[in-house]
Amino acid sequence: MTANIATLRRELEEELTTNILPYWINRMTDHEEGGFYGRITGTDVLMPEAPKGAVLNARILWTFSAAYRLLRREEYLATAQRAKRYLLDHFYDPVFGGVYWSVDHQGEALDAKKQIYALSFALYGLSEYHRATGDAEALAYALRLFNDIELRSFDNANNGYCEALTRSWQALGDMRLSARDANERKTMNTHLHILEAYTNLYRVWKDGRLEGRLRNLITLFTDKILNGQTHHLELFFDDDWQSRYPIVSYGHDIEASWLLHEAARVLGDEALLAQIEPLVRQIATAADEGLNAEGGLMYEHLADKGTTDGDCHWWVQAENVVGHLNLYQHFGDEAALQTALRGWTFIKRHLIDPANGEWHWSLRADGTVNTDDDKAGFWKCPYHNGRMCMEAMERVGEE
Repeated sequence: MTANIATLRRELEEELTTNILPYWINRMTDHEEGGFYGRITGTDVLMPEAPKGAVLNARILWTFSAAYRLLRREEYLATAQRAKRYLLDHFYDPVFGGVYWSVDHQGEALDAKKQIYALSFALYGLSEYHRATGDAEALAYALRLFNDIELRSFDNANNGYCEALTRSWQALGDMRLSARDANERKTMNTHLHILEAYTNLYRVWKDGRLEGRLRNLITLFTDKILNGQTHHLELFFDDDWQSRYPIVSYGHDIEASWLLHEAARVLGDEALLAQIEPLVRQIATAADEGLNAEGGLMYEHLADKGTTDGDCHWWVQAENVVGHLNLYQHFGDEAALQTALRGWTFIKRHLIDPANGEWHWSLRADGTVNTDDDKAGFWKCPYHNGRMCMEAMERVGEE
């Protein structure tokens, strides 16, 4: 183990335990209405009546479950238990199944649509809670969500999963995950997080049907989503898997490189690994096109316009570190280790908020810190940066 990577591990464990997790326990726990608050602004103003998102709650559940699994601290278990209970009592739809997209600050259904991305994260969080605690209820609900996704979202004619449906699982006109997304029935992003959730579920539930679906997801990435010429991921597709959007998302590229590798490794199939591992390296190399001079990873490139969004978002920087640590761990890539170390230095220099805690949303391309976007909210969760810390702790611990 090199001195550099030992230092990295120590610093990331400290970041997790003294900054990220305490912020979410101390600032985001809603003691009045239950669960967790829906929003803290980029200038650290709590918005106690903000809506609460399923993705935020599910990601809190995953993060604190994983932290408890690794560190066995009771405060992490208590926060994970709180997140699990709120997810099942307020977000889970007792009539139609699945989870609501959002509830109001008092826990009443607000937007009851079934966004498959949100179901995937709920499954991810519940499977991790079961992995950490052995809790039978969490596994039972994870299996319900798996069946909902397969029954309601899977496209039996063309393969893959649709983006979103109404509360009662009917067709939905506006399927977009966010305002910046294209309104298409299939997206790379949702497929990536179904893959991630199914991988975690397979760790605790070695079911043949699940194994088949996980293998199918890997094949969808290699055959449909991955651009064989550029080695970037395509983002938006119609029912027939046609993409008309020449957008490169550097953060999703590097994240997908290690999540695909993880899925193949969890399946334990040496022939599949032999097929996937060259692609892992090609995708990560393509993602490196987005690295700036300081080691930050830029947001995206619009190939048709020849323009690049040079903002460095918090989640992209976290995935940059994990993806390159993965290359170092499994392929002995010393250059990738240096990229990970530079990425962490970039995060320390620009994104961690030493005064108020947690990380800022982004460093803008002009070098200014973005405090306009949330510190915590629908999308700003402890999952990417918390997971970065825990991945480093586990990966270095394996050496």
